[in-house]
Amino acid sequence: MKITDLAENLTPDSHGIWVTRTTQMKISYPDEGNREYFQIEDKSFWFKHRNNCIVAALNLYPPTGSVFDVGGGNGFVTRRLLDEGFEAALIEPGPIGAYNAKTKRNIPNVFRATLEDCGFPEDSLSAIALFDVLEHIEEDGRFLTEVYTRLKPGGYLYITVPAFEWLWSGSDISAGHYRRYNPEELVKILNEHFNVLFITCFFSVLVFPVLALRAAPYRLGFSTSTKTQAAAKEHGLSGGFAIKLIQRFLSSEAKQISSGKSNSTGTSCMCIAQKKIY
Repeated sequence: MKITDLAENLTPDSHGIWVTRTTQMKISYPDEGNREYFQIEDKSFWFKHRNNCIVAALNLYPPTGSVFDVGGGNGFVTRRLLDEGFEAALIEPGPIGAYNAKTKRNIPNVFRATLEDCGFPEDSLSAIALFDVLEHIEEDGRFLTEVYTRLKPGGYLYITVPAFEWLWSGSDISAGHYRRYNPEELVKILNEHFNVLFITCFFSVLVFPVLALRAAPYRLGFSTSTKTQAAAKEHGLSGGFAIKLIQRFLSSEAKQISSGKSNSTGTSCMCIAQKKIY
């Protein structure tokens, strides 16, 4: 990939990270989020399973060129896509995430910028991925219009988001979420510019734990811990029988996605859409 053919306003820094001079879009994400999750991702059953489902989705509807992983943090997903043989690049406005992705995960093309600031021409990108990104953007409809503008006609958009407003809790607030998405609402907001090809929920086995341990206490006015230690526990870094049982239940979801089967319940929602050709 020759970056200068895509955007002339990008220059490499001392680490080889492509940077721009401006940042226009407001993104709601904790300052230390990438630093904290870098300690968790490689051992987290949640991040591993999401990666398995993402790879299954891309195999179901393969991109015709590079996938631009927008807001991809430390590059955990981008690295997996590259390892699976896909062409992929990371766009991450956070300096910590961009640095980790380039220097520790060895991702060749890392952009420390927002999608808007990269300055890619209209109709220039083959595929864009928004993996747990859209919920951090206040004006999600406007941002999806930006995505639509940058994609080539017929280009793919891959999305994961937290599912169902009734699962909202203090964890969403501390994570910088503006909303959770009901699948029907996600389809509605996408339909203006995209044809939705596939949508499913996943992490179905986590619905009751999230409802009982996060959402219900939040609605009853009880606070729950959202510190890194609690996150490490929730992501199963200590292992144990419960985590193994959860992983067993989750193992079928990636296979379902691979075969194009949808699930109606889960704590996350995945969607594959294609830019409309008018």
